[in-house]
Amino acid sequence: MTDHQEPHRERELTRRTVVAAGAGGLAAAGLVGSGLATNAFAGDGGTGAGTPARDDVCYRLTSETVEGPYYIDADKLRRNITEDREGIPLRLDLALIDSETCRPLRDAAVDIWHCDAAGVYSGYENQGNGGGGGPAPTGEPPTGTPTGEPPTGGPGGGGGGHQEPTDDSRYLRGTWRTDRHGHVTFRTVFPGWYRGRCVHIHVKVHVDGEWTDAGYEGGHACHTGQFFFDEESVLASAEVEPYASNAAERTTLTEDTIYDQSGARGGLLRLRYDRRDIARGVHASLTVGVDPEVTEDGQAAPPRPSTSASASASAS
Repeated sequence: MTDHQEPHRERELTRRTVVAAGAGGLAAAGLVGSGLATNAFAGDGGTGAGTPARDDVCYRLTSETVEGPYYIDADKLRRNITEDREGIPLRLDLALIDSETCRPLRDAAVDIWHCDAAGVYSGYENQGNGGGGGPAPTGEPPTGTPTGEPPTGGPGGGGGGHQEPTDDSRYLRGTWRTDRHGHVTFRTVFPGWYRGRCVHIHVKVHVDGEWTDAGYEGGHACHTGQFFFDEESVLASAEVEPYASNAAERTTLTEDTIYDQSGARGGLLRLRYDRRDIARGVHASLTVGVDPEVTEDGQAAPPRPSTSASASASAS
């Protein structure tokens, strides 16, 4: 199914009633100009989506992380997950590969979900900014250096057990199928932040199911991870509304308790945008190496990031 063929009305479906559909590329918008900014990785052990994996790195697994408390199982099959959320347009291009064979992971079901510019997750709006409770915050944008120690557990810290949804909103959530090249593209907005976590997007990859006329049957999750954004891009976003009105204390990439400081291998996205006007849009990409034979559902807490990890591998 191409973008022109995609229905205007999104279908709400559970994992077992997802209608089979192919994933095609989306044209990038507003990303050209002499001021284009591209972050670079030092020893990241990964490649950008759409770039052939090198022989010496294609076997490397992308880091597993906790699922977090705000996962909702495949409520919507769609590539454009924006709905009515305001924010900087974000195109997310992913290339999934089998870390053992280096072959594209085709026909996988990929879930992504993240908070909005104010730090609020759909389905949990009464939790407020990152589980802190109360309405979305307003005020001055944060500085580059947060104060205090971020929490290590509970909703704000990215840990804790799953929480049942409290409302029917489902913005900034979606599921789509990888094509024969292992590629999948989503359209969304640049995420915001909340106390205790750096800016991030959650991802879950399901394999070994069967796409039929009735939908996607069976299978298991072989990867549960998170994607991260470099500090330069986050600080640039903080100058733009509605992010500028998010007064929540912000945790930087190097202070985050989930990101393992390993660059692309740890989920650090490759970003392209006009540094003179990030509001025009951001193109994010990453190659994700997974082991389709294992089950990684994000229920077990991964090792904490090393405090001695080099920041040069995690930021541009």
